[in-house]
Amino acid sequence: MRRFLVLIAILGAAAFLPASAVAGVVAQIDLSSQRMHVYVDGKPAYTWKVSTARPGYRTPTGTYKPYNLVRYHRSTIYNGSPMPYSIFFKGGYAIHGSYETKHLGRPASHGCVRLHPSNAARLYALVQRYGKSNTTIRITR
Repeated sequence: MRRFLVLIAILGAAAFLPASAVAGVVAQIDLSSQRMHVYVDGKPAYTWKVSTARPGYRTPTGTYKPYNLVRYHRSTIYNGSPMPYSIFFKGGYAIHGSYETKHLGRPASHGCVRLHPSNAARLYALVQRYGKSNTTIRITR
C-alpha cells in the first residue's frame, strides 16, 4: 500500500512540471482553422497553414505516434503524387510536404495533412532529432 501511495504522489507531482520540462515534439493540427501548432520541449515553436481532407474524404482525429518516416515518398494510391518528408501516423495517413501550396489554409487533400515543403522538412528533422517515440501528433476538429 505504501508503494502505491508513493507512486501516486510521484505521478501527481509530475502533472505540475512546467511545460518546458516536457521533452519532445507535439504537432497539434486543428482541422477547423487548418493550422498546425508545433511545440518543442513544451514551448511553442511554429504555426503553419495546412491542408487536410476536402469534402468527401476525411482526416482522422485523435492522438498518434509516428510509425514511419520517408524522406521522399510517392503515393501508391494517387498516381505517384510526390509526398516529400512524409511522417506516417495511421495506416496510409501522413503529414507531408505538398507542392500545391496555393491550397494551404483550406481543406484540399484526400486525408493526409499537407504542409509547405520547407515546413515539412523542418518538422521531419525535428521528429528525426527527438525520435518517433518522443513525438506526438494530435488532430482535433
